[in-house]
Amino acid sequence: MDKGLPFLLCVITTMLLLGESSRTGTSRNDDALSQGIDSRGPEEALPTLTVTTILEDPYVMVRSAELEGYCIDLLKALAAMLRFRYRVKVVGDGQYGAIAPSGNWTGMIGEVLRREADIAVAPLTVTSAREEVVSFTTPFLQTGIGILLRKETLSQEMSFFHFLAPFSKETWTGLLFAYVLTCFCLFLVARLSPCEWNEPKNEENHFTFLNSLWFGAGALALQGVTPRPKAVSVRVVAAVWWLFTIALLAAYIANFTALLSSGSEQLPIQTFEDLVKQRKLEFGTLEGSSTFYFFKNSKNPIHQMIYEYMDKRRDHVLVKTYQEAVQRVMESNYAFIGESISQDLAAARHCNLIRAPEVIGARGFGIATTQASPWTKQLSVAVLKLRESGDLDYLRNKWWESSCLHRSRERWSPLQPQALGGLFLTLAIGLALGVIAAVAELSNKSRRAAGHAKKSCCAVFTEEICTRLHIKKNTRQSQETSGRAND
Repeated sequence: MDKGLPFLLCVITTMLLLGESSRTGTSRNDDALSQGIDSRGPEEALPTLTVTTILEDPYVMVRSAELEGYCIDLLKALAAMLRFRYRVKVVGDGQYGAIAPSGNWTGMIGEVLRREADIAVAPLTVTSAREEVVSFTTPFLQTGIGILLRKETLSQEMSFFHFLAPFSKETWTGLLFAYVLTCFCLFLVARLSPCEWNEPKNEENHFTFLNSLWFGAGALALQGVTPRPKAVSVRVVAAVWWLFTIALLAAYIANFTALLSSGSEQLPIQTFEDLVKQRKLEFGTLEGSSTFYFFKNSKNPIHQMIYEYMDKRRDHVLVKTYQEAVQRVMESNYAFIGESISQDLAAARHCNLIRAPEVIGARGFGIATTQASPWTKQLSVAVLKLRESGDLDYLRNKWWESSCLHRSRERWSPLQPQALGGLFLTLAIGLALGVIAAVAELSNKSRRAAGHAKKSCCAVFTEEICTRLHIKKNTRQSQETSGRAND
């Protein structure tokens, strides 16, 4: 009994210790559980927003039964910053938002107005009509209206006069005028300069007007031709013309090489005016989009012509979705008018597509909310913070990555007269110096002749000019006088 008492005490002590340990562990587990509830409590209290959007690459796409894209990434970043949860739904009618004939709004704008969605995160253009019924945040993407074309429809047969393409029409006109003026100055200076034509009545002037034209043409072809100038004044004109032709030929060869190596013809459709004037391509836009109403409300005559064309052929040229528009451009003679940033993506994904240079109607994509919504201000500030931190640029580069080979060369364009303004000015100064030098040479000879003949210098100078500029008439009169003397 005495031996069993210590054993019994040990058992009782062990049981008491185990019970205390169990109560301590239970207490700790309860504390941890309560902390988990407290940590989840704010998550459960976060507001849940219903977000309406539209399926459009790369903004919102379905991949493996999940939504992804630029707008989804933007939504995730906004939710993390403003601490809200969201539920995304695709707009039921597949429209962005326009006023129906009944007066109700369709698309995502209509769903926001009917409180079926709290916000709309999509490539939704901020317009005055939409701003009247909903509120927009600061735009998260800037865009405009451009023209999407297929390269095959632009590749025309090379023009018969394609060699004239390096210079614009104005430049060629200026070159022709400079050529004729220089040749006339050569002809005039060669007649006025006594060093070139000392005895007008006895010598033949080699610089006739036809010979002057031939001399100028030879210089253009970098070929030496006769007659060779002897007077300083004629040489000044010739030297300036040679300098002009060398610089001009260098500019022509460089621009023509760039044209031939550009890999494609100059786009025949550069502007919306070019699109209206041509008859080969049909063109249209998204039905009920802000682009359509932009042309409808514009006072520009070109824009009005585009709207009338699309309105008359509404059933044929207007498309329902952006994907349909891109497919139609790729498969038929069709030009799509739409958001330039979306067209840049199409050109990046499909290497046979290209966007025309002109972009009109600068605008932005914003997040639509109900009017007087407390989320409008918060979302605008969050968008600005994302822009300042470079997150928006990162998303832009991420989803607009091109699969086509990039070309570092810039878009080719004909050389304009402004680029050669200094060259033409140098030629004009040289011609003026040549004429002044010829007049100085002639006046110097007239002064010496007047001293020998004891006549007025002005009279001798005038007689010299008349003789040199009307040499054929004077020669004919001298021949008639000598004929009468012989009779």
